[in-house]
Amino acid sequence: MKKRRTLSKIYLAVILILMYAPIFYLIYYSFSSGNTMDGFKHFSWKHYQALFVDTRMISIVLNTIIIALLAALISTAIGTSGALLIQHIKHRAWRQNVLVLNNILMVSPDVIIGASFLIFFTFLGIKLGFWSVLLSHIAFCIPIVVLMVLPKVKELPRSLTDAAFDLGATRWQAFSQVTIPGIMDGIKAGFFMALTYSLDDFAVTFFVTGNGFSTLSVEIYSRARQGIDLEINALSTVMFLVSLVLVYIYYRFSVKPSPKGGR
Repeated sequence: MKKRRTLSKIYLAVILILMYAPIFYLIYYSFSSGNTMDGFKHFSWKHYQALFVDTRMISIVLNTIIIALLAALISTAIGTSGALLIQHIKHRAWRQNVLVLNNILMVSPDVIIGASFLIFFTFLGIKLGFWSVLLSHIAFCIPIVVLMVLPKVKELPRSLTDAAFDLGATRWQAFSQVTIPGIMDGIKAGFFMALTYSLDDFAVTFFVTGNGFSTLSVEIYSRARQGIDLEINALSTVMFLVSLVLVYIYYRFSVKPSPKGGR
């Protein structure tokens, strides 16, 4: 038993090293005074200084955050409504067909999705830029939200809503005070998953972004083709630290302390 636990700890340590070693390697070179990752020269903040005066990069970061927040908010609202509607479909075959249609964007390659959106927007005459990127992100985030919310909708007892009606609640009161609080964990999970997918997306965004508008993933790809830029290392370090803070805040407020005492 002890041997198995030791092997489990070693396996976990190896996995964590493989996951975080490239990140810390990148962070390490963000403090190098050199311009490449061929060798660490002297400790310097110059890449961070260059980052914070790079107005183009700051604008792109803001674009990325705005797109991600809007896409997450809108897709969460639509996806939550979709999950509730799917659960209310009484015919099992129809419900399965709707779920299959919902999951198409989940299993389709990003390149195919991006090319499809490009053709679609070109056909409709929609100019590539902010709106094309936002609509694309909303579209591929909706199925993610549905998959996060639907299990919570299935777990919600029907008797709670019936009890609310018996007590004189209107449909809106039952929905806002019983249904929504009951599936709130799924809604939160769907929002954060949509936010993560939007921030992380490259392939779809690469197809539907236009001249004069870019997101962080596309900009990093464009700069990487021109050569290694340690300003990207500095930006990645800042984003990594911000992510750690956000994760800490999320768990700090989401994990409820166990009640002391009681019977």
